[in-house]
Amino acid sequence: MRVREVGLLLGLSLCLLTGAMGQAKKDDEVIKIDTQLVDVPFTATAPAGTLLKGIKLSDITIYEDGKKQEVVDFSTTTAPFEVVLILDTSGSARNDLLLIKQAAKDFVSSLRPGDRVAVIAFRTERTNNQAFAVPEVLSPLTDDRAKLAAALDGVKTSNGTPYYDALQQVAEKIFSQRPAEEFRGRRALVALTDGVDSSSAADFKFVKEQLGQVGVISFFVKVDTRDFFEEALLGDCRSSVRFSAAQIRRYYQTINSKGSRMEKATNFCQLGDFERLAVSKRLYDIANEEMNELAKGSGGRVFPVGDMTEARNAFKSVSEEIGTKYTLGYYPSNEKRDGTYRKIKVEIKGVPAGTVVRSREGYTAPSN
Repeated sequence: MRVREVGLLLGLSLCLLTGAMGQAKKDDEVIKIDTQLVDVPFTATAPAGTLLKGIKLSDITIYEDGKKQEVVDFSTTTAPFEVVLILDTSGSARNDLLLIKQAAKDFVSSLRPGDRVAVIAFRTERTNNQAFAVPEVLSPLTDDRAKLAAALDGVKTSNGTPYYDALQQVAEKIFSQRPAEEFRGRRALVALTDGVDSSSAADFKFVKEQLGQVGVISFFVKVDTRDFFEEALLGDCRSSVRFSAAQIRRYYQTINSKGSRMEKATNFCQLGDFERLAVSKRLYDIANEEMNELAKGSGGRVFPVGDMTEARNAFKSVSEEIGTKYTLGYYPSNEKRDGTYRKIKVEIKGVPAGTVVRSREGYTAPSN
């Protein structure tokens, strides 16, 4: 009788232990799923400007808010990329449409066979005798170079710049789904633009958050269109190039935020030549600030160019950088889901003194 009781007790204990181990295993799985894997793309550039290859996992240390993290995933420069190419064909770019198409084709051809590309451009729509520009996805992500060439042949000019709306489409249409494993942490935006938005429904703050959430590395081939724009801006308001209502609002919002009590103009014809130039300068300054903010925060770069010849060289530099990007991943030691911004720093040993490491600078933690 006693032996039987002991046997029953042992059996019960084993059942409880097995159940507890099963529950612990289940809990561990839930924790791993709930914890956000942070992907950090980075490049290392030697003082001479050469992009470094051959970096090993053992060379790398990563910190989040100053605390060392354990790297659980590492992709070398041979891993493929997904790239969204945005082509701004408004304003002065209309005169360079053929050059833009050829530069874009050369860029696509320079990417590696496994890289996938999507194309977004602007086009003009007309409703009730009113013309307005909209972004259009000319090709989804594909590695079929013939399809991409055909899509680029379809690029047209536009009479406006829905630049923020195009950035929104990158997040909501092209990169709306989680990437396949081979592309995780290896998604890029490459935009040929002056960055001066004229007609978007979205705003910069909103699309910046969206791009951050999907982990896009931002590269900009920044075309200098300011002289062309300002030459057409002055003189008779009925025949000159005009600011859009959105641009005038954006100008006054930034001026007012600095404590100015300047009297607001409600339409373009109320602006004199001097104030038109002031508005133009501020709009281009905003565009420069925004492009640099997106590029620096994501580990990308801005390439300023004066014409399409320089743009082709800039595209080549972007292609080289994409081909030398590393990506590492880690589960943050800080598991709090508090919605705070966490700073990231990547250090590499064994590289020449003065080497510059460009990486994703941080991320916003999920919140409950």
